Amino acid sequence: MQGFEIFDAHLHVIDPRFPLVPNRGYLPAPFTAEDYLQRAGPLGVIGGAVVSGSFQGFDTSYLLDALRVLGPAFVGVAQLSVSVDDAEVSRLHEAGVRAVRFNLARGGSETQENLERLAKRVYDISGWHAELYVDSRHLTELEGLLARLPRVSIDHLGLSKAGLGTLLRLAERGARVKATGFGRLDFDPRAAMRKLCAANPDSLMFGTDLPSTRARRPFRDEDIATAVEALGEDLARKALHDNAAAFYRPRSDRDR
Repeated sequence: MQGFEIFDAHLHVIDPRFPLVPNRGYLPAPFTAEDYLQRAGPLGVIGGAVVSGSFQGFDTSYLLDALRVLGPAFVGVAQLSVSVDDAEVSRLHEAGVRAVRFNLARGGSETQENLERLAKRVYDISGWHAELYVDSRHLTELEGLLARLPRVSIDHLGLSKAGLGTLLRLAERGARVKATGFGRLDFDPRAAMRKLCAANPDSLMFGTDLPSTRARRPFRDEDIATAVEALGEDLARKALHDNAAAFYRPRSDRDR
């Protein structure tokens, strides 16, 4: 969108040259790093976070290749086993990975039982945050655990209106929330984005969710305009770029 630079806080790369694991019988169509650049370039995207999906399991080979293609303004979000060793976390950090993802909604990642242990380990090693794909209806049971984590983000505005109250409390305590996947939600995102910014103006991070695998409605260019109209220019600029760029710390910024 003209006038706004975007740090895309949530995108997927699906490259069939690398391992893919069916998730509940689902395998996505290819969407390579080159495909992403062609699609997102006209939107004003200048950086972003490549997020590992359920169908990629613990493979990081695709992610490192995607980061090589996309360049140093892009970072990665990996799914890792709790048994990963410290040296591997450090190696991935040097390659541009900045978070570990727990896919509690669809599986394919480490389990909820190991969430706190792994999240604290990767933070101690490399300053990473934990990223959760979870329906906000289940956040109440996780609220105490998430409050103990040093850094955490929640995908797709929590998916469900029913858990918005818990999501707002987490945002007030410093959790980040992705304004992504509007076609996955059971509510209009506008009011939720405004409430989250009121709770914590640093919390909201916009992303395209390209290529919108399994979403009822894929990303549309006008989703950017929806965010701007809902938030106003100043808060939109934070949500579209500043908040995520600071939170993910691209590879050009080595400070922790």
